[in-house]
Amino acid sequence: MQVLHQLPKVRDKDLLVGFESADDAAVYRISDRLAMVTTVDFFPPIVDDPGDFGAIAAANALSDVYAMGARPATAMNVVAFPRALDISILGEIISGAMAKLDAAGCTLVGGHTIEDDGIKYGLAVTGFIDPVDLMTNSGATVGDTLVLTKPIGTGVVANALKGRRISLEEAAPVISSMTTLNRSASEVAVKLGVKGCTDITGYGLLGHAYEMASGSGVNFVINAEAVPFFDGTIELAANRPNRPGAITTTREYLDESVQISESVLQEVAYLLYDPQTSGGLLLSVQQAKVDRLVRMLLEHGVQASVIGSVVGKEQAWRIRVE
Repeated sequence: MQVLHQLPKVRDKDLLVGFESADDAAVYRISDRLAMVTTVDFFPPIVDDPGDFGAIAAANALSDVYAMGARPATAMNVVAFPRALDISILGEIISGAMAKLDAAGCTLVGGHTIEDDGIKYGLAVTGFIDPVDLMTNSGATVGDTLVLTKPIGTGVVANALKGRRISLEEAAPVISSMTTLNRSASEVAVKLGVKGCTDITGYGLLGHAYEMASGSGVNFVINAEAVPFFDGTIELAANRPNRPGAITTTREYLDESVQISESVLQEVAYLLYDPQTSGGLLLSVQQAKVDRLVRMLLEHGVQASVIGSVVGKEQAWRIRVE
């Protein structure tokens, strides 16, 4: 994103959302009632099982489309794979991804593969939406309530799993969450006319909340005690080897924009910056619709947590954690 900000702005009347706004995907208008949503995401394995890795990568890529309120339609593989490895591993990765694409009603139509020293996998995804239903990270309004749809802590769990400091059984709920699509959360939000949304991924909860608050010209107040964390992650965050380096990087970058109360545990503060893979949606919802939204999300099997509020931009800080 730091590089993109240095590039010339794209001038196209039909480009509804480009890279300037730090949104989750680009949106290009085809007609008054139809727009194309496009995104790409890929990364190295964060779990050992190839099928799980493929499923996580697919859910993560699809999430960018869901965060805009769109319906995924087609996907293309983005693959880096070592010649020395058994090609059947790649087959398992893609099979895991295809299972999630099928669940999303999204068709795999091709892709591109290169040789590399390590495995990397992801997807370029294209979806469609009526521009009226579009959700963006600039849609938060003063008086809104912030709702999060998945717990936080995938980064520290992935690090602990790699270091064999927790078992695969202990990590199972987190892997299950990372392979869960944000489809239901997105569809419910669109149905209720939500306009402010982003998905929580590598920039952590506070990083993506900062982008959303900045894009909307507002401030966010987050209740640390209301933020859901995966079981055991607070204890894991106390151990330095479990904390991804991105926690420190993002924390330093946002130092002047985020205020965290001294009453918030240090381990909780770490987790608020923890980089997520295939995290949940952060929704900015009109107060009158919050109860109905939470109820509908729960009915669709989505964990919904009210974690904060949107206030006017009156202070130098952008995010306050209490």
